[in-house]
Amino acid sequence: MASICRDIFIDRDAESAWAALRRFGAAAELFRGVLVGCRCTGDVREVTFAGGKTLMEQLVTRDDPTRRLVYTLRHPAYTHHNASMQIVPASAGCRFIWISDFLPEERAATMEPLIDAGCRALQVCLESRAHT
Repeated sequence: MASICRDIFIDRDAESAWAALRRFGAAAELFRGVLVGCRCTGDVREVTFAGGKTLMEQLVTRDDPTRRLVYTLRHPAYTHHNASMQIVPASAGCRFIWISDFLPEERAATMEPLIDAGCRALQVCLESRAHT
């Protein structure tokens, strides 16, 4: 199984960062540039990437006390997918931890650059509103 883990610092307090991230249907806003669209119906969202590809993602859990969101891809190219995003308090800001586990392992070549770009986009989005 492939596993990609990213842990980045965000110059924003954990509570307001979580308030933004916990909104499952706000993915296009939070990951602007990587995503250009997001339609959410209940616990399922359809995200559209800048290149035009769309994916369906299902919310598994949203845990406010731990500031953790878990979702899975609903796509035939993946025999397994589970991802978590978590906001952890840190001095003078917070950390964003994104872990994605999936099969087949060969999908890592596609997933890794998207996750890296997503981390950069989220950091820019949250920090641009850090002091407003």
